[in-house]
Amino acid sequence: MKRLAKNKGYVTLMSAQAISSIGDWLSIVAIITLVGLKWNASPMEVSFIILCLAVPMALLGPVAGIVADRFSRKTIMIISDVVRAGLILFLTVATEIWMVYVTLFTVGLFSAVFIPAKNGKLKEVVSEDDMKGAMSITSMIDSSTKILGPLISGVLVAAFGAQKVFFIDSATFVISAFLLFFLPNAVKVEAVEKETSGEKESFKREFVEGLSHIKSSRFMVIGLLLTGISLLILQLADSQIIVLLRELTNASPDLFGYLVTGSGLGMFFAGLLLAKKTDYRAYPVMLFGVCGIGLSFGLMGVLTHYDIGYSIIWGPALGFTGGFSASLIFVPFQATAQVETSVNMTGRVFGVINSVMTTATIIGPLLGGWLATVIGIIPTFTITSGLLVLVSIIGVFTKKKVNRGNKHGTTGERRTSAATTG
Repeated sequence: MKRLAKNKGYVTLMSAQAISSIGDWLSIVAIITLVGLKWNASPMEVSFIILCLAVPMALLGPVAGIVADRFSRKTIMIISDVVRAGLILFLTVATEIWMVYVTLFTVGLFSAVFIPAKNGKLKEVVSEDDMKGAMSITSMIDSSTKILGPLISGVLVAAFGAQKVFFIDSATFVISAFLLFFLPNAVKVEAVEKETSGEKESFKREFVEGLSHIKSSRFMVIGLLLTGISLLILQLADSQIIVLLRELTNASPDLFGYLVTGSGLGMFFAGLLLAKKTDYRAYPVMLFGVCGIGLSFGLMGVLTHYDIGYSIIWGPALGFTGGFSASLIFVPFQATAQVETSVNMTGRVFGVINSVMTTATIIGPLLGGWLATVIGIIPTFTITSGLLVLVSIIGVFTKKKVNRGNKHGTTGERRTSAATTG
């Protein structure tokens, strides 16, 4: 961690991420509060908010990853931030839910390009030895902003209204773009690309290369499958939490924000734990995380069903365990994927990964909204809980396959796999 603190490129990248992430949470909580509570949106309408951000990433993920490998990642991130800063301002005049959908969908288009570019830039500025620590710190930053964002947003929305919060979010994108100007330009990627090919490859071939790289690693194949399925299932309930909270008789109007804050605290402490103990075995940790989320959602549904009081206590507490468990899934998987991927392949590999994960976030909310409408919100949480626990149990039986190692040819990659999988 000391080496990372002295890494100016990494510190700059994380500073920009922290500022823009705070702004994201400011607007997300404001949107959910506006649409879910003030506009009294239906379960499906709430699900569409998440879909508007997820669909562009699912559709453009592989192509965006190839673009991130071909062009300057620094430039891509700056342009994406500036454009999103302008788009967020449209939410200040939104009076109908379709206006929110259109704006968020367009924001999602530029986020689809930004994410693989950021992952590629992270690979450029951080060495392989520091990658697991770097990913854990990245998770801590995300979770910290998840704590601060809802708290600040709740105060600002109550004092000035949701529209004013969108101005602040826009400003955070501008500040992030400014910081990104100080990132070092790409050197390593260009050098590798010149060695590997004298001609520009087609998008189709580059996509196949990224897919082939993932298929050549047992951990990445099984880990991506576990992550994708788990994300799809948890989205059944996660996208409907605001609807669940409406079932409580004496729920605080700020309960959603507190629950999100509890989730952020859980993610923060999980990231801190993983940053200090980087010799963990990724796959068992991921299975533990899947089971933990399942139990958290199950308890949340049971306590709501019986309308148990003190939701201001158990709501954030279960948010904490859910957030802690979520980090145990995503941080180990993404850290190991970063380590096992060469710098010139990072964009296309993470483009495929992001496409799979965002596809799950598309299907999950749709199914969740449909289930909540047809069978009710409590049964939806019960089904989600049972499926996640079942997936974790099934995952135990695939553990031996992951233990056998990867089919990568390099000694370094085989050594990484042995160290990170269990």
